[in-house]
Formats: sequence, C-alpha cells, structure tokens
Amino acid sequence: MPDQNRPTWSYSLPAALLLMAPFDILASLAMDIYLPVVPRMPEILGTSPAVVQLTLSLYMLMLGMGQLLFGPLSDRLGRRPVLLGGAALFALSSLLLSATTSASLFVMLRLIQAAGASAALVATFATVRDVYGERPEGVTIYGLFSAMLSFVPALGPIAGALISGAFGWQAIFLTLGVLGLAALGQALSRWSETRTVTTGKPKPAFVAILRDGAFWTYTLGFATAMGAFFVFFSTAPRLLIDRAGYSQLGFSLAFATAAAVMILTTRFAKGFVARFGIPGCLARGMALLMSGSLLLAIGETVATPSFTTFVLPMWIIAGGIVMTASVTANGALKAFDAMAGTAVALYFAVQSLIVSLVGTGSVLLLGGDTAWPLVAYCLTMATVTLVALKLLNRRQRQPV
Repeated sequence: MPDQNRPTWSYSLPAALLLMAPFDILASLAMDIYLPVVPRMPEILGTSPAVVQLTLSLYMLMLGMGQLLFGPLSDRLGRRPVLLGGAALFALSSLLLSATTSASLFVMLRLIQAAGASAALVATFATVRDVYGERPEGVTIYGLFSAMLSFVPALGPIAGALISGAFGWQAIFLTLGVLGLAALGQALSRWSETRTVTTGKPKPAFVAILRDGAFWTYTLGFATAMGAFFVFFSTAPRLLIDRAGYSQLGFSLAFATAAAVMILTTRFAKGFVARFGIPGCLARGMALLMSGSLLLAIGETVATPSFTTFVLPMWIIAGGIVMTASVTANGALKAFDAMAGTAVALYFAVQSLIVSLVGTGSVLLLGGDTAWPLVAYCLTMATVTLVALKLLNRRQRQPV
C-alpha cells in the first residue's frame, strides 16, 4: 500500500510551474526548433535525406520508448535523480550536437538527447502525480502543460529560422543546451524528492494492459493523430522550402498556422466530448483526418505545392488531431487506475513505436518532398482505428 502521507511542495502554483514546465517544453522544442534547417542537413553532414530523417524519427522513438525504462527507474530510484540525470544528458548532448558535422555522431547524439528528454519528461509527470494527484491544482497544471505544448510547434520553427538565419544552424543546438543547463541549475537547488514509499511487490501489469481492446483502440487513435503531425513536419520543410520556394521564415510562419488551428480547436475540446462522447470524438477525429488527406491528394495531383494545396488541408487534419487526442488517454487508460503509471508508459511507448515505424516508413517509401506520405498515413491509420473502434463498440454494444 502506498504511503498515505502524500508529498507536498512549499512552492506556490506559479513557482511550481516555472520549475517543471521547462522540461516539458524542451522535450518538444528539440524537435520543432530544428525543422527549418532539416533540408540543409544532408549537405552539412555529408549524408542522405534518409539519414537526416532518422534524426527526427529516432528522436521521437526514443522519447516515447525511453519512458518504459525511466518510468520504473523513477519508481525505484526516485524522481529527482532521474530528472537531474536526464536534464544533464539533454544539455550535454545538445551542446555536442552544435560542434559536430559527422552524420553518425550526429544521429547518436540525437538519440542521447532524446533519452535525456524522455527521462526528464517522465520524472516531471511522475512528480505532478506525486504532489498534485489528489489536489485541484493537478488539473490546472496538466491543462497549462497542454496549452504550452500547443505553442511549441507554432513558435519552435519560427525561433529556429530566426536563430539559424542570424547565427547559423549550430546556434539552434547551443540554445537548447543553454536552456537545458538553466533548467538543470534551477532543479538542482529546488527539486525535492516526491516519490512515495510503497510496501510489497506490485503485480505485473503489462500483459493485462496489452490484452485490453480499449487500450489498443484508443492508443491506435492517439498514434494516428500524433503520427499525422509527425509526417506533416517531416515532409513540410522539403515540400514548402525546396519545391514551393518558401524561405525558412516563410515556411515557419506557414507551419505555425497549423499549430494555431490546434490551439484554437483546443478551446472547444471540452464541448466536443460533452456532445459526442469519447467514442464519438474519436470517430469524428478520424473522419477529419481522412477528409483533410483526401484534399491533400487532390492538391498533389492537380496543382503545384502551395499554401492552399498543402497547408489549408492540414488545418482540417489539425482539428481532427485535437478532437482525437482530447479523448484517447481517457479511453485507453480508463480500466487501469490501479496501474496508471505502467499504463501511461505503455500508452506513450506504443504510440511512439507506431509513429516512428509507420510514419517514417511512409516518408521513406513515398517521398519526403510530396504530400503522399501524409495522405497514405492518415487514410491507412484512420481506417485501422475506425475498424478497431467498430469492433470495440460491437463488443461493448455502445454506438458511436
């Protein structure tokens, strides 16, 4: 049984957010701020676009799969050492990334950077559960984290374009390293241990979770939504900069509009859930992804790449992403309150694995400078998710 004396922090809510939020933001920023220079990296590193694609795909894979290691490790060793170790890895690897032009070393350092981000991220969310799990402030923190992360895809590429334009691509990773060191320095003096002491051995949970139909259905939906955005930012730089002739800043501004649509749609997510329910939101989210991808296919077939043919259909997909992601966690994890930590780790790990393998495969097989990878990913994964939802609802006798 867990210790009933739940850990507390003496910090006010704003102070706690300032302490924790940097680790949440940096994990995502390390992906988005790098996008404007992706088209130049094959020449800089002396390698192929496929290898540069690995610096995106492997980062996302490690960010998700690493939680399967660092989540249990934080339960055993504590939140503080895992967070500090992860932050140190992130900062050091970021600084080293700015100093190498070796393709193999660059890929390896991106993996280490992602491992550090994964450790810091899981320790941060575990701390929120420890301190605020039964307090109303917890809802506020999760909501603010989500709101902040909605801005990262919008502002990250713009920041990357401005920084690389003024100081060179190396400055992007120097910036990440300095921000990581600043967050680490703050945590060293202020982040106290919050892990609760438990007695007895926990029962194995992996098999029970992985045999659950609802877990798989809603995790597939989450992977479909996150993968759509992953394939979008994997293809958008080459399509808009190389083919459509956008500048780095112009690309970043166009890219930001999709993130802005996600931010706007988030304001209505609560109403969507109240009106359509969890399965209804998932079904409608998949329908939006499929509708947007069909418009992308038409644009790719009959016109040259442009804001109208590529970015505007992505607005529809962005709305579907929000509608989907607003309900998938509750749908997937509803039955696992007693093993929520393991379920959350599996939820993110399975999603990351699907996105990395299927999303990367679509980009490599269909060409990273066209809309076809995004079209294929959305249509295929949305269809699979809708079939799984239909089967789940049939078993549960719950109409969409």
